[in-house]
Amino acid sequence: MTSSDHLETLAQTLEATGDYRVIRRLKPRSRTIPPPGTPLRLGLVVDVETTGLDPQRDEIIELAMTPFNYGLDGIIFSVGDSFQGLRQPSEPITPEITAITGITNELVAGQVIDPAEVAKFAAPASLVIAHNAAFDRRFLERFCDVFSTKPWACSFSQIDWAAEGFEGAKLAYLAQTAGFFYDRHRAMHDCLATIELLAMRLPRSGVTGLSRLLDGARTVAWRIWAENSPFDLKDVLKARGYRWNGDPGPQPRAWYIDVPEAQREAELRFLRTEIYRYEADPPVRRIDAYDRFSDRI
Repeated sequence: MTSSDHLETLAQTLEATGDYRVIRRLKPRSRTIPPPGTPLRLGLVVDVETTGLDPQRDEIIELAMTPFNYGLDGIIFSVGDSFQGLRQPSEPITPEITAITGITNELVAGQVIDPAEVAKFAAPASLVIAHNAAFDRRFLERFCDVFSTKPWACSFSQIDWAAEGFEGAKLAYLAQTAGFFYDRHRAMHDCLATIELLAMRLPRSGVTGLSRLLDGARTVAWRIWAENSPFDLKDVLKARGYRWNGDPGPQPRAWYIDVPEAQREAELRFLRTEIYRYEADPPVRRIDAYDRFSDRI
């Protein structure tokens, strides 16, 4: 029988030629003992598979949550046991969704995810992380109230992967570029792959992915709405980075921009001098990790 050590030696031999690159299967991370006195926090990586893209209409059909202990500097020390559950939706899963997720109607038949169990599992977490938090958070807040009480971070959008030499930010691409592969399309495997990427040292900055993510999660931004701005200046707003909100709901149907706290007053001055041309008082909203990626903003 060929041992894993022998196979690893062969892999290293191939890589040493410069003509081959070996992608290894993702394996469970070994536990690292933190230095005495290290303050620890509990992170929770979540991933959902759903019947569609609309959190107001579509439903969760699979949920995974994987906890891990980390230090305030972004070092991951241990990964805990995952929560994983399937759920039968109120309408049959379409063939298109099965093709994407690998989840069939037979697989979820009679399956239930108890929101109370989810809340108990997630309650100790200091931070909830998803690789597309703008998607997962909206579904999970509808499913279980505990997720609206937690700060969130997004490993897709809050790490500058391009600055680290990556040409994309999709999870499977990042994993392959980082040198590992995993069984895709199932929520728990996505969680474990995300943790591996957060634990590794980034190729250019040398810090962990989690360190970069924590920096982003800790920042405060301001959303500024150019409500009732002149229509003929929409191209000026768009060129400056404003986006249009046309969705129904409590937020203004208007152009808006998110700026760091230090740029808030400068952006308001721009609107008053270049757009409104009077002392307008545009709506503003403070955004931090407790509301970011949610429908509340």
